[in-house]
Amino acid sequence: MKRSIALIAAALCGAASLSACAQQGGALRAVSSPDAPKAIGPYSQAVRAGNVLYLAGQIPIHPKTGELMKDAPIEAQTRLVLDNLKAVLAADGMTMANVVSTTVYMKDLNDFAKMNEVYGTYFTGVTPARATVQVARLPRDVAVEIGAIAVKP
Repeated sequence: MKRSIALIAAALCGAASLSACAQQGGALRAVSSPDAPKAIGPYSQAVRAGNVLYLAGQIPIHPKTGELMKDAPIEAQTRLVLDNLKAVLAADGMTMANVVSTTVYMKDLNDFAKMNEVYGTYFTGVTPARATVQVARLPRDVAVEIGAIAVKP
């Protein structure tokens, strides 16, 4: 319970620090990992603002080969997406235990149970808050994309 209160307080402070960082014109830092796919456009894999790390959505691209797994089963796509998020977290000295919120975008919510089964193996203890939505289309026509917010208390 104390850990969850500390994480919530840290997240709230992090939101305030993002505003303060933006007003002061500094302290924002891009975070990237060679163990996650390179950004496919004008964005960062993650941005650190104070003690909060905002992670861009990851799709199932193998970081070493660049292979897109859009035809793989939802379980394999989810596993690769979460592994990619773990790699970006590690680049900033964090783990999945630091994640306080995720947003899951799915092409088909009929696959939710299968995605959720894999997702659940990546989080222990206090699980992050989560929003899950079905979308008409995802980048490169994959089945799942997941973004996250993490806090280093």
